Amino acid sequence: QVQLVESGGGLVQPGGSLRLSCAASGSISSINVMGWYRQAPGKQRELVAVITSGSTTHYADSVKGRFTISRDNAKNTVYLQMNSLKPEDTAVYYCQASRGIYNYWGQGTQVTVSS
Repeated sequence: QVQLVESGGGLVQPGGSLRLSCAASGSISSINVMGWYRQAPGKQRELVAVITSGSTTHYADSVKGRFTISRDNAKNTVYLQMNSLKPEDTAVYYCQASRGIYNYWGQGTQVTVSS
């Protein structure tokens, strides 16, 4: 099993920044991909950004140039730096880890972008 704990969400004004963190614990060896997804009210969960064990990254078009995903292997932690936030970025953000055929999810952290 892999446990994922997110932190860093909150309320921010449009144009502001937040950094989300996701700490992994448990059977973390062989985790090959970690990422962030989000789900807004009434919408399906969607990919935001992912990073492989080799630090290859992929971003949704809607966040390219504004969000940056990174990982600290020594701390077993993945980060999502979110800049130039927009109201449409408001959602619950979930951390996800893939280990072989298994996918693990965190409990989610709320991000609200509003003036």
